Amino acid sequence: MKISTTIALLSILVSGPAQAQNRMAASDQPKEVMKSIKPAEHYTFPLSDKVTRQEVTYKNRYGITISADLYLPKDRGSEPLAALAVSGPFGAVKQQASGLYAQAMAERGFVTLAFDPSYTGESGGEPRNVASPDINTEDFSAAVDYLGLQPFVDRNRIGIIGICGFAGMSLNAAAVDKRIKAVATTSMYDMSRVMAKGYFDQLTADQRTETLEKMSRQRWADAEKGRPAPSTNNLPEKLQGNEPAFVADYFNYYKTPRGFHAGSINSNGAWTATSALSFMNMPLLTYIREIAPRPVLLIAGEKAHSRYFSEDAYQAAAEPKELVIIPNATHVDLYDRLNVIPFGKLEAFFRKNLVY
Repeated sequence: MKISTTIALLSILVSGPAQAQNRMAASDQPKEVMKSIKPAEHYTFPLSDKVTRQEVTYKNRYGITISADLYLPKDRGSEPLAALAVSGPFGAVKQQASGLYAQAMAERGFVTLAFDPSYTGESGGEPRNVASPDINTEDFSAAVDYLGLQPFVDRNRIGIIGICGFAGMSLNAAAVDKRIKAVATTSMYDMSRVMAKGYFDQLTADQRTETLEKMSRQRWADAEKGRPAPSTNNLPEKLQGNEPAFVADYFNYYKTPRGFHAGSINSNGAWTATSALSFMNMPLLTYIREIAPRPVLLIAGEKAHSRYFSEDAYQAAAEPKELVIIPNATHVDLYDRLNVIPFGKLEAFFRKNLVY
Protein backbone atom coordinates (compact mmCIF):
# COMPACT_ATOMS: atom_id res chain seq x y z
CA MET A 1 0.00 0.00 0.00
CA LYS A 2 1.50 3.34 -1.02
CA ILE A 3 2.14 5.81 1.80
CA SER A 4 -0.07 8.44 0.12
CA THR A 5 -3.02 6.06 0.01
CA THR A 6 -2.50 5.08 3.63
CA ILE A 7 -2.40 8.73 4.68
CA ALA A 8 -5.64 9.42 2.86
CA LEU A 9 -7.40 6.49 4.53
CA LEU A 10 -6.10 7.52 7.94
CA SER A 11 -7.27 11.10 7.42
CA ILE A 12 -10.79 9.81 6.76
CA LEU A 13 -10.63 7.79 9.96
CA VAL A 14 -9.44 10.51 12.31
CA SER A 15 -11.08 13.62 10.90
CA GLY A 16 -12.66 13.21 7.50
CA PRO A 17 -12.53 15.62 4.59
CA ALA A 18 -14.29 18.95 4.76
CA GLN A 19 -17.02 18.20 2.25
CA ALA A 20 -20.52 17.85 3.65
CA GLN A 21 -22.29 14.54 3.16
CA ASN A 22 -25.94 13.69 2.76
CA ARG A 23 -26.20 12.53 6.35
CA MET A 24 -28.08 14.12 9.22
CA ALA A 25 -25.71 15.89 11.59
CA ALA A 26 -25.99 14.68 15.17
CA SER A 27 -27.04 18.19 16.20
CA ASP A 28 -30.10 17.79 13.94
CA GLN A 29 -31.29 14.72 15.76
CA PRO A 30 -34.19 15.27 18.16
CA LYS A 31 -33.53 14.46 21.79
CA GLU A 32 -35.82 11.45 21.51
CA VAL A 33 -33.49 9.94 18.93
CA MET A 34 -30.42 10.70 21.03
CA LYS A 35 -32.07 8.96 23.96
CA SER A 36 -32.88 5.97 21.78
CA ILE A 37 -29.17 5.39 21.09
CA LYS A 38 -28.36 5.36 24.79
CA PRO A 39 -29.23 1.73 25.56
CA ALA A 40 -27.90 1.54 29.10
CA GLU A 41 -28.06 -2.22 28.93
CA HIS A 42 -25.90 -2.39 25.80
CA TYR A 43 -22.23 -2.74 26.71
CA THR A 44 -19.66 -4.48 24.57
CA PHE A 45 -18.54 -6.51 27.58
CA PRO A 46 -20.45 -8.29 30.38
CA LEU A 47 -20.67 -6.71 33.81
CA SER A 48 -18.29 -8.36 36.24
CA ASP A 49 -19.71 -9.88 39.42
CA LYS A 50 -16.79 -8.33 41.31
CA VAL A 51 -17.87 -4.71 40.78
CA THR A 52 -20.84 -2.39 40.81
CA ARG A 53 -21.54 0.11 38.04
CA GLN A 54 -23.46 3.36 38.44
CA GLU A 55 -24.17 6.07 35.88
CA VAL A 56 -23.18 9.51 37.16
CA THR A 57 -23.02 13.03 35.76
CA TYR A 58 -21.02 16.14 36.60
CA LYS A 59 -19.96 19.33 34.85
CA ASN A 60 -16.60 20.28 33.44
CA ARG A 61 -15.03 23.73 33.63
CA TYR A 62 -16.93 24.82 30.53
CA GLY A 63 -20.29 23.91 32.03
CA ILE A 64 -20.76 20.83 29.84
CA THR A 65 -22.45 17.90 31.56
CA ILE A 66 -20.29 14.79 31.41
CA SER A 67 -21.87 11.35 31.55
CA ALA A 68 -19.77 8.64 33.14
CA ASP A 69 -19.93 5.17 34.61
CA LEU A 70 -18.55 4.77 38.13
CA TYR A 71 -17.14 1.32 38.92
CA LEU A 72 -16.60 0.24 42.52
CA PRO A 73 -15.04 -2.97 43.83
CA LYS A 74 -17.64 -4.91 45.79
CA ASP A 75 -15.07 -5.88 48.43
CA ARG A 76 -13.58 -2.47 49.03
CA GLY A 77 -13.68 -2.12 52.81
CA SER A 78 -14.12 1.22 54.57
CA GLU A 79 -10.88 3.04 53.71
CA PRO A 80 -10.75 5.54 50.82
CA LEU A 81 -9.26 3.98 47.69
CA ALA A 82 -7.01 5.10 44.86
CA ALA A 83 -8.99 6.11 41.78
CA LEU A 84 -8.57 6.16 38.00
CA ALA A 85 -10.34 8.13 35.27
CA VAL A 86 -10.44 6.45 31.86
CA SER A 87 -11.43 7.62 28.38
CA GLY A 88 -10.92 6.76 24.72
CA PRO A 89 -10.57 5.70 22.01
CA PHE A 90 -11.22 8.76 19.85
CA GLY A 91 -14.82 8.46 18.67
CA ALA A 92 -15.77 5.72 21.14
CA VAL A 93 -18.13 5.68 24.12
CA LYS A 94 -17.85 4.43 27.69
CA GLN A 95 -19.71 1.22 26.84
CA GLN A 96 -16.74 0.20 24.72
CA ALA A 97 -13.01 0.03 25.56
CA SER A 98 -12.87 2.64 28.32
CA GLY A 99 -15.58 0.88 30.27
CA LEU A 100 -13.80 -2.44 29.88
CA TYR A 101 -10.58 -0.90 31.23
CA ALA A 102 -12.44 0.78 34.09
CA GLN A 103 -14.14 -2.47 35.05
CA ALA A 104 -10.90 -4.46 34.90
CA MET A 105 -9.11 -1.95 37.13
CA ALA A 106 -12.04 -1.86 39.57
CA GLU A 107 -11.77 -5.64 39.81
CA ARG A 108 -8.21 -4.98 40.96
CA GLY A 109 -9.28 -2.69 43.77
CA PHE A 110 -9.45 0.81 42.27
CA VAL A 111 -12.39 3.19 42.11
CA THR A 112 -12.72 3.89 38.39
CA LEU A 113 -14.62 6.30 36.18
CA ALA A 114 -15.14 5.77 32.44
CA PHE A 115 -16.52 8.90 30.79
CA ASP A 116 -17.90 10.06 27.47
CA PRO A 117 -15.99 13.14 26.28
CA SER A 118 -17.79 16.42 25.73
CA TYR A 119 -20.05 16.58 22.66
CA THR A 120 -20.11 12.78 22.27
CA GLY A 121 -21.96 9.77 23.59
CA GLU A 122 -24.29 10.60 26.46
CA SER A 123 -22.35 13.69 27.53
CA GLY A 124 -23.67 17.16 26.79
CA GLY A 125 -22.45 19.89 24.51
CA GLU A 126 -23.68 21.36 21.25
CA PRO A 127 -23.09 20.87 18.41
CA ARG A 128 -22.66 17.14 18.58
CA ASN A 129 -19.65 15.13 17.41
CA VAL A 130 -17.05 17.85 17.92
CA ALA A 131 -13.57 17.23 19.31
CA SER A 132 -11.30 19.79 20.95
CA PRO A 133 -7.73 19.44 22.24
CA ASP A 134 -8.52 21.89 25.03
CA ILE A 135 -11.99 20.77 26.08
CA ASN A 136 -11.17 17.07 25.83
CA THR A 137 -8.08 17.67 27.98
CA GLU A 138 -10.36 19.45 30.45
CA ASP A 139 -12.66 16.41 30.46
CA PHE A 140 -9.93 14.43 32.26
CA SER A 141 -9.52 17.17 34.86
CA ALA A 142 -13.29 17.29 35.37
CA ALA A 143 -13.19 13.56 36.08
CA VAL A 144 -10.52 14.24 38.70
CA ASP A 145 -12.78 16.93 40.16
CA TYR A 146 -15.59 14.41 40.52
CA LEU A 147 -13.47 11.60 41.92
CA GLY A 148 -11.80 13.88 44.46
CA LEU A 149 -15.18 14.80 45.95
CA GLN A 150 -16.23 11.22 46.65
CA PRO A 151 -15.83 10.05 50.27
CA PHE A 152 -14.63 6.62 49.14
CA VAL A 153 -11.76 8.12 47.10
CA ASP A 154 -8.39 9.24 48.42
CA ARG A 155 -7.97 12.45 46.43
CA ASN A 156 -4.20 12.24 46.85
CA ARG A 157 -4.15 8.98 44.89
CA ILE A 158 -5.81 9.69 41.52
CA GLY A 159 -4.42 8.60 38.16
CA ILE A 160 -5.71 8.52 34.59
CA ILE A 161 -5.67 6.16 31.61
CA GLY A 162 -5.99 7.39 28.02
CA ILE A 163 -6.71 4.98 25.17
CA CYS A 164 -5.88 5.65 21.51
CA GLY A 165 -6.68 9.29 20.63
CA PHE A 166 -7.46 10.15 24.22
CA ALA A 167 -3.98 9.06 25.25
CA GLY A 168 -2.64 12.35 23.91
CA MET A 169 -5.31 14.25 25.81
CA SER A 170 -4.47 12.33 28.99
CA LEU A 171 -0.79 13.23 28.73
CA ASN A 172 -1.72 16.87 28.16
CA ALA A 173 -4.03 16.76 31.18
CA ALA A 174 -1.33 15.23 33.38
CA ALA A 175 1.11 17.95 32.32
CA VAL A 176 -1.19 20.79 33.38
CA ASP A 177 -3.17 19.23 36.26
CA LYS A 178 -0.80 18.48 39.11
CA ARG A 179 -3.47 16.55 41.03
CA ILE A 180 -2.95 13.66 38.58
CA LYS A 181 -0.33 11.49 40.26
CA ALA A 182 0.31 9.02 37.42
CA VAL A 183 -0.76 8.55 33.80
CA ALA A 184 -0.85 5.49 31.56
CA THR A 185 -1.68 5.23 27.88
CA THR A 186 -2.44 2.36 25.52
CA SER A 187 -2.37 2.37 21.71
CA MET A 188 -1.57 6.06 21.83
CA TYR A 189 -2.41 8.53 19.09
CA ASP A 190 -1.30 12.17 19.22
CA MET A 191 -4.38 13.55 17.47
CA SER A 192 -2.89 17.00 16.99
CA ARG A 193 0.17 15.56 15.28
CA VAL A 194 -1.68 13.17 12.97
CA MET A 195 -4.19 15.84 11.95
CA ALA A 196 -1.54 18.51 11.43
CA LYS A 197 1.12 16.37 9.77
CA GLY A 198 -0.56 13.21 8.54
CA TYR A 199 0.37 9.60 9.17
CA PHE A 200 4.14 9.29 9.73
CA ASP A 201 4.31 13.09 9.28
CA GLN A 202 3.91 12.71 5.51
CA LEU A 203 1.53 15.65 4.96
CA THR A 204 3.26 18.29 2.87
CA ALA A 205 2.99 22.01 3.54
CA ASP A 206 0.83 22.41 0.42
CA GLN A 207 -1.49 19.59 1.54
CA ARG A 208 -1.80 21.14 4.98
CA THR A 209 -2.68 24.50 3.46
CA GLU A 210 -5.23 22.93 1.14
CA THR A 211 -6.86 21.09 4.05
CA LEU A 212 -7.06 24.24 6.14
CA GLU A 213 -8.47 26.22 3.20
CA LYS A 214 -11.25 23.65 2.72
CA MET A 215 -12.18 23.67 6.38
CA SER A 216 -12.01 27.47 6.52
CA ARG A 217 -14.48 27.72 3.61
CA GLN A 218 -16.63 25.06 5.26
CA ARG A 219 -17.10 27.42 8.21
CA TRP A 220 -18.98 29.85 5.93
CA ALA A 221 -21.21 27.02 4.70
CA ASP A 222 -21.87 25.96 8.30
CA ALA A 223 -22.58 29.53 9.38
CA GLU A 224 -25.00 30.01 6.49
CA LYS A 225 -26.91 26.84 7.35
CA GLY A 226 -26.76 27.45 11.09
CA ARG A 227 -25.31 24.02 11.82
CA PRO A 228 -22.04 22.15 11.21
CA ALA A 229 -21.87 19.68 8.37
CA PRO A 230 -20.63 16.18 9.12
CA SER A 231 -17.58 14.74 7.47
CA THR A 232 -17.64 11.39 5.75
CA ASN A 233 -18.11 8.34 7.94
CA ASN A 234 -15.10 7.45 10.01
CA LEU A 235 -15.14 3.94 8.56
CA PRO A 236 -16.60 2.34 5.43
CA GLU A 237 -19.87 0.51 5.76
CA LYS A 238 -18.32 -2.50 4.04
CA LEU A 239 -14.75 -3.65 3.55
CA GLN A 240 -13.60 -3.92 -0.07
CA GLY A 241 -10.59 -6.10 0.72
CA ASN A 242 -7.89 -3.62 -0.31
CA GLU A 243 -7.83 -1.54 2.86
CA PRO A 244 -4.71 -1.24 5.04
CA ALA A 245 -4.70 -3.77 7.87
CA PHE A 246 -5.35 -1.09 10.50
CA VAL A 247 -8.56 0.02 8.73
CA ALA A 248 -9.79 -3.57 8.65
CA ASP A 249 -8.91 -3.87 12.35
CA TYR A 250 -10.94 -0.76 13.17
CA PHE A 251 -13.85 -2.04 11.09
CA ASN A 252 -13.78 -5.42 12.80
CA TYR A 253 -14.10 -3.70 16.15
CA TYR A 254 -16.47 -0.78 15.56
CA LYS A 255 -18.66 -2.18 12.81
CA THR A 256 -19.25 -5.71 14.09
CA PRO A 257 -20.97 -7.05 17.21
CA ARG A 258 -17.54 -7.28 18.84
CA GLY A 259 -17.44 -3.54 19.52
CA PHE A 260 -20.39 -1.85 17.81
CA HIS A 261 -22.33 0.69 19.84
CA ALA A 262 -25.05 2.91 18.41
CA GLY A 263 -23.79 5.92 20.35
CA SER A 264 -20.21 5.64 19.09
CA ILE A 265 -19.14 8.01 16.33
CA ASN A 266 -16.83 5.36 14.92
CA SER A 267 -19.65 2.82 14.83
CA ASN A 268 -22.56 4.95 13.78
CA GLY A 269 -21.73 8.55 12.91
CA ALA A 270 -19.26 11.16 11.76
CA TRP A 271 -17.22 13.98 13.26
CA THR A 272 -18.10 17.46 12.09
CA ALA A 273 -16.24 18.48 8.93
CA THR A 274 -14.24 21.16 10.76
CA SER A 275 -13.28 19.16 13.86
CA ALA A 276 -9.62 19.01 12.90
CA LEU A 277 -9.12 22.80 12.87
CA SER A 278 -8.05 23.33 16.47
CA PHE A 279 -6.00 20.13 16.58
CA MET A 280 -3.99 21.31 13.58
CA ASN A 281 -3.07 24.49 15.44
CA MET A 282 -2.59 23.32 19.05
CA PRO A 283 0.04 20.59 19.64
CA LEU A 284 -1.05 18.42 22.56
CA LEU A 285 2.33 17.24 23.79
CA THR A 286 4.11 20.59 23.99
CA TYR A 287 4.57 20.31 27.75
CA ILE A 288 4.91 16.55 28.15
CA ARG A 289 8.17 16.97 30.10
CA GLU A 290 6.22 18.82 32.80
CA ILE A 291 4.50 15.60 33.84
CA ALA A 292 7.72 14.73 35.69
CA PRO A 293 8.42 13.87 38.44
CA ARG A 294 5.11 12.04 38.19
CA PRO A 295 5.41 8.76 36.27
CA VAL A 296 4.30 7.96 32.71
CA LEU A 297 3.55 4.47 31.36
CA LEU A 298 3.15 4.07 27.59
CA ILE A 299 1.85 0.75 26.21
CA ALA A 300 1.74 -0.11 22.51
CA GLY A 301 1.41 -3.17 20.34
CA GLU A 302 4.48 -4.45 18.52
CA LYS A 303 2.55 -4.58 15.25
CA ALA A 304 0.46 -1.44 15.81
CA HIS A 305 0.50 1.12 13.00
CA SER A 306 0.41 3.74 15.77
CA ARG A 307 3.42 2.42 17.68
CA TYR A 308 5.61 5.38 16.72
CA PHE A 309 3.39 7.79 18.65
CA SER A 310 4.17 5.98 21.92
CA GLU A 311 7.84 5.66 21.08
CA ASP A 312 8.16 9.36 20.26
CA ALA A 313 6.21 10.39 23.36
CA TYR A 314 8.52 8.22 25.44
CA GLN A 315 11.54 10.00 23.99
CA ALA A 316 9.97 13.42 24.66
CA ALA A 317 8.88 12.68 28.24
CA ALA A 318 11.15 13.11 31.24
CA GLU A 319 11.85 10.41 33.83
CA PRO A 320 10.25 8.52 35.43
CA LYS A 321 8.83 6.91 32.31
CA GLU A 322 8.37 3.44 30.87
CA LEU A 323 7.54 2.12 27.41
CA VAL A 324 6.02 -1.37 27.15
CA ILE A 325 5.69 -3.02 23.74
CA ILE A 326 3.27 -5.97 23.68
CA PRO A 327 4.60 -8.75 21.40
CA ASN A 328 2.55 -9.43 18.26
CA ALA A 329 -0.23 -7.06 19.33
CA THR A 330 -1.93 -4.64 16.94
CA HIS A 331 -3.42 -1.25 17.81
CA VAL A 332 -6.98 -2.55 18.21
CA ASP A 333 -5.93 -5.63 20.19
CA LEU A 334 -5.42 -3.27 23.13
CA TYR A 335 -9.05 -2.17 22.98
CA ASP A 336 -10.62 -5.39 24.22
CA ARG A 337 -8.41 -8.47 24.01
CA LEU A 338 -8.26 -9.54 27.65
CA ASN A 339 -5.40 -11.93 26.93
CA VAL A 340 -3.38 -9.09 25.35
CA ILE A 341 -4.05 -5.99 27.44
CA PRO A 342 -1.47 -5.99 30.28
CA PHE A 343 -3.83 -5.27 33.15
CA GLY A 344 -1.32 -6.77 35.56
CA LYS A 345 1.22 -4.18 34.44
CA LEU A 346 -1.31 -1.38 34.79
CA GLU A 347 -2.23 -2.56 38.27
CA ALA A 348 1.40 -2.74 39.38
CA PHE A 349 2.14 0.71 37.90
CA PHE A 350 -0.70 2.45 39.70
CA ARG A 351 -0.24 0.55 42.97
CA LYS A 352 3.39 1.64 43.01
CA ASN A 353 2.76 5.26 42.08
CA LEU A 354 -0.57 6.21 43.62
CA VAL A 355 0.88 6.64 47.09
CA TYR A 356 1.06 9.51 49.55
